[in-house]
Amino acid sequence: MSSIECDQFIAKPPAAVWRVLTEPELHAKWWAAGDIKPVVGHRFTLDMGSWGVQQCEVLQVELEKLLRYTFAEGVLDTVITWRLEPEGTGTRLFLVHEGFAPGSTALEGMGRGWPGLLRRVEVAAE
Repeated sequence: MSSIECDQFIAKPPAAVWRVLTEPELHAKWWAAGDIKPVVGHRFTLDMGSWGVQQCEVLQVELEKLLRYTFAEGVLDTVITWRLEPEGTGTRLFLVHEGFAPGSTALEGMGRGWPGLLRRVEVAAE
């Protein structure tokens, strides 16, 4: 299996970045609408537009530090891990999206798309 790994500096404190990752109204501003909550075992959906509604489940939570959940259960069957580290007056946001078949269209497409999405997190945090 293959993974996508990228990071982005965000000129906001970890608490602000955490809210963008875990509050549905802010999450919808930068990526997808859905009923995400930072509670282990919480099952939620993300509306990916033309790619459909994707099923997810929260696997791990460390308040303002780590959020890990399944993504696109039954379709891609991947796992997304967000890690937040304070950096100066802001936050370094790390993403690992793992579980792709090597060379798959999804791996290539999402690999191209994630860097731009990460840049949108800062805008949603304002």
